[in-house]
Amino acid sequence: MPTHYSKKNPLFKVFDSTLVSLPAPSNISFSWNIGSLLSICLIIQIITGLLLSSIYSPNMDLSFTSLTKMMEALDKAWLIRYIHMNGASLFFICLYAHIGRGMYYSSYLYTETWMIGVTIFLLTMAAAFLGYVLPINQMSFWGASVITNLFSEIPYIGSEVVKFIWGGVSINNPTIMRFFTFHFLIPFVVMAMVIIHITYLHQTGSSNPLGLLSNSNKLIFHTYFSYKDMLTALIMTMMFMVLCFYYPLILGDDENFNPANPSTTPTHIQPEWYFLFAYAILRSIPNKLGGVISLVLSVMILYLPPFTHLGKKKSTMFYPLSKFMYWSFVTNLILLTWIGMCPVEPPYILTGQILTATFFSYFLAGPVSMKIWDLINKSW
Repeated sequence: MPTHYSKKNPLFKVFDSTLVSLPAPSNISFSWNIGSLLSICLIIQIITGLLLSSIYSPNMDLSFTSLTKMMEALDKAWLIRYIHMNGASLFFICLYAHIGRGMYYSSYLYTETWMIGVTIFLLTMAAAFLGYVLPINQMSFWGASVITNLFSEIPYIGSEVVKFIWGGVSINNPTIMRFFTFHFLIPFVVMAMVIIHITYLHQTGSSNPLGLLSNSNKLIFHTYFSYKDMLTALIMTMMFMVLCFYYPLILGDDENFNPANPSTTPTHIQPEWYFLFAYAILRSIPNKLGGVISLVLSVMILYLPPFTHLGKKKSTMFYPLSKFMYWSFVTNLILLTWIGMCPVEPPYILTGQILTATFFSYFLAGPVSMKIWDLINKSW
């Protein structure tokens, strides 16, 4: 065996401990494969992003035109852009599924791993928003105007913060350059955070559907789980290629085909589908400052579950009431996403307000339901 493949080599020991001999719970299901899919998504986004950044012009007047001409003139440039554009949606599908699995099986009890994961989620949302603005089409321009104006609600310094973000009195070339810079840098920060996330995970070990802490019933990662990861990666890749080749624009908005026009506001401003639940919460609060606070809390509240878990058992599957509330929460999230696509008029306003209230109530009622169920079982 060559020297660099020797078992005495430190690199081999790291590879062996992380991808070959890593002990993993024998009862984990395919829902635990989403972490590896997220790694693939991140790699795809970084590679395609680097290729696109080499031909992108961060300029209010040139960005939209240069991207349009690039897709027509350069070989396979259209495919690279569609992979990067739809790759963001794939990334968020996997992210939401990963977070949902963690909430259902109480993986948030691995506090450090969970906290790093939520931070990765926040950074990914920031990168996605910044990237959405860069083509400078009609929807991205007005979306950027709406979101950046939310900072004006910061007491005393709000207007100055908005001007600082814009680099002037309105969205212009300095704004686009700053957005492009941070959109380029954040994925590498995310990659570093992913390494920390996996390091903490390997220190504590992975959770499992039963919430067992015992180390006695575990299997080595390869080949028992590596083949499952490869299978799900293959299925995801095939479905993703079908989307990119046959339906690349199905998740976009018609306004994305129009260059930015500061003098004409679109009929209905809305973000990409993966932000719609938070956008619906923002619109549901009549007060602008209250809406901004609710928007921030809708994501930041994910830091709360490690400190509010009141159940004696780790897994939600042992709590029938909590299971019902969890799936009600998922349904609520889907309905909020739909409300975000609807115009701001009755009956959507009242519906959004009710869904917003039930969204936040889950994070308080869920832990209480666990405590009640434990008390009922104890009395029996």
